[in-house]
Formats: sequence, C-alpha cells, structure tokens
Amino acid sequence: MKARLFVLWIAILAFVGCASAQSFPTRTVTLVSPFPPGGSTDAIARIMAQRMSTSLGQTVIVENVGGAGGSIGARRVAAAKPDGYTFVLGQWDNFVANGAVYKLDYDIQSDFAPVGLLSINPQLILARIGLADDLMGLVAYMKANPGKVTFTNQQASAQLVAVLLQQMTGTSVLLVPYKGGGPAMTDVIAGHIDLLMVQAAIALPQIRAGKVKALAVLQPARSAVVEGVPSVDEAGVPGLHLPGWFGFFAPKGTPREAIAKLNAAMVEALADPAVRARFSDLGLDIVPRERQAPEALAQFQKAEIEKWAPQIKAAGIRIE
Repeated sequence: MKARLFVLWIAILAFVGCASAQSFPTRTVTLVSPFPPGGSTDAIARIMAQRMSTSLGQTVIVENVGGAGGSIGARRVAAAKPDGYTFVLGQWDNFVANGAVYKLDYDIQSDFAPVGLLSINPQLILARIGLADDLMGLVAYMKANPGKVTFTNQQASAQLVAVLLQQMTGTSVLLVPYKGGGPAMTDVIAGHIDLLMVQAAIALPQIRAGKVKALAVLQPARSAVVEGVPSVDEAGVPGLHLPGWFGFFAPKGTPREAIAKLNAAMVEALADPAVRARFSDLGLDIVPRERQAPEALAQFQKAEIEKWAPQIKAAGIRIE
C-alpha cells in the first residue's frame, strides 16, 4: 500500500513539474500590431510572429488594431489579461509621443511591462521628384516659396519633424493631414505632396525605384542599411534627429516567466540570419544583444519620454 502511494506521489510531482515547465505558453499567443496592415509595423509584426512561433512552440497570430496613432491598439493590450498571451509592437509614436498628444485612459509606462527592444529605425525626409536634389536645395526653395511647400502630417513624429525643420531653417511649410504613411507616400509619388517624413522600411522600395528622392536620414551619422543617403548633419541641418524604434510590451503584471519566454523567443528570432536579412531589406538596424533585455527597453523608453515629451508640448503638436 505504501509503495503504491509512493508511486502515486511521484507521479503527481512529475505531473506538477511538467505542468509548471509548460505553464507558458500552452495556447495561441496574440501580437497586436497597432497600425493598419501594409505598413512597416505590420511587416515587422508578421516577421517576428512567424519566427517566435517556432521558439515558443505555439502559434503567434497578428491582430491589427489601428487608429489614433497606435493608441487604440496599445490600450487593447493595457486592458488585456496579464498572462503573457497578449503583447504589442510599440514604437516612438504610441509609446512616447501619444502620452503627450492624447488624453489617454492608460499610462504608456506604468500600465505596461517591457519585453524587449528590437530595432532602431532610420527615418528619412523624402521629396517628390523634381522638388530638390538635396536638403539645402530644399531649404533654399522653401525660403523662396514661404508656406507653399506641403508636408504630410500622418503622425506625431512627422508633425514634430516639420515643426523642427521650420524652426532650424527659418522656413515655413503647409502641413497636410493623412491617415497613414501609405496614402501619404502615394501622393508624394504622384506629385500631389512635396515632402514626407517616414521610416526607411516604407521608403526604400520607392527610393530604389526612383519614385521619390531621399534627402536625408534623421540621425547624426549615415545608416548602414540606407545606402547613399546623407545624415541631416552632413546634409546641412545638424541636430534634426528623430530615429524610430520597435519594441515589445505586455500588460502590467504579466508574470516574469512569460516575459522571459517572450523575450527569449524575440532574441532567438533577432539572431536568425533569415530574420536579420529581412530587417536589413526593410532598412532596420537590429539593436545589440545587450539592448534587447526588458530592463534595457524600460530605461530606453523612459529616456525617450523625458527627452521628447517637453519638446512635443513646446511645439504644440496636435493630432488632427
């Protein structure tokens, strides 16, 4: 009898240990992409979801929840059950700027648990073909035609760049509201709009096809993944820096075990040569391994908010 009880007890312990080891994930995981399909955010979400599914042993599906500069998708995750089964792809607009331009019913820091930073994303100033050959040529044209150059205003980062460009060069532009980078790019290609600020991921195919002119990368030095495009510093407007980025966030209170497994799957995906090649094709710089930890993303986001929130408010940025 004692022997049978002992065997049963061992079996129970083994089952509990197995269940604990497999506690996350045991079903499908949802990655929220907080912008409509077709853009760079959606592309990265799908690349990562596919590769992370392999590491996690469960399917990771992408759910597009667009609207309000990514704040609706972020709120969807902030309000989700904190069990690791729902997380979001965040970036500068919805995890830095939105806290300053919207009256949110959630906090972009305290209501989330950072999972990891994926990439730093070069952002470009693009011009319609025939407008200007370089950034200083654009500035000269803007000074000769005050208020006549049109600049797309599809998100807070684009509006901030337009404001800073005007302040730094003593020029003026006409901001034109757009719902997203895709429609804005279409009108720049067609010649209906003069200027567009957008991530390299969206711009590279059009630049390579000769449909738009890349005037500068919005960072101090050139990007290795955007060949032949000068930095704003060398192009003549030093200090006009606004790199984008991608990072994963889960709801506040998500268990450490789940965060650790999501992060491990993310790290493994970013080390995969096939994933790295796709990021490079999209013009995204994967961050070094030490910057991919949850703690590193928390520190990075905090620094970004402290740097940009005052500038956004001082510039009077509003979402139309």
